[in-house]
Amino acid sequence: MAETDAAGHRQRLRERFLKSGLDGFADYEIIELLLSLGVPRKDTKPMAKEAMKRFKTLRGVLSASPGELQEIEGIGPGAVFGILLVQAVAREYLKEKIIDKPALQSAQEIFEYLYHTMRDLTTEAFRVLYLTSQNQIIDTAVICEGTVSHSAVSPRQVMESALAKHAASLIFVHNHPSGECQPSQSDKDLTRDLVFAGYLMEVKVIDHIIIGNDRYYSFAADDLIARYEMEYLGLKLRK
Repeated sequence: MAETDAAGHRQRLRERFLKSGLDGFADYEIIELLLSLGVPRKDTKPMAKEAMKRFKTLRGVLSASPGELQEIEGIGPGAVFGILLVQAVAREYLKEKIIDKPALQSAQEIFEYLYHTMRDLTTEAFRVLYLTSQNQIIDTAVICEGTVSHSAVSPRQVMESALAKHAASLIFVHNHPSGECQPSQSDKDLTRDLVFAGYLMEVKVIDHIIIGNDRYYSFAADDLIARYEMEYLGLKLRK
């Protein structure tokens, strides 16, 4: 496509977007628009189609790393700018949205807020939500990336960060890249230890949520948080 034709094509795509949003857009056209933010004078349609071919879905392209995207012919550091910008803006938007929430009411709310930022991660990430006594979120932080286990997540580190943020309670969230959300024995052992550590430091653990593919698992809903609390109290009484 000649440069003048490419410029006219991009302009028509932008006018369509300004008029009616993404309604009627093919997935590759959305990617084409994003790539054009970084290389405004280049025809990005072939790159966009190749990206869709390689990563299968719009979600797959948007969650691909810069290195993976740059393996496609024509996509250089500049071309990935638009996609990286969208990823960063989405993360910040969702973070601000959840922090501005007056008070969390359910695991479903947390899943809805965090699903889009965690569903496509290729490795596990362990996130902590720090809350006030009224369940308002003070802050969120990822404290472990890779393999979430007792050896990787330190209950001491978690509680130190909670005290530093003056949190009254905590919610833990981590993802399973496999898409399954049932907890492993390691997940259960870690949650139990965190509940015990919370009791010692007077910081309540409200829930631990595992995000899978379009679904989630809640330790609190399955009564495991309450069970671990009773175990701790039983040990304390026996001592």
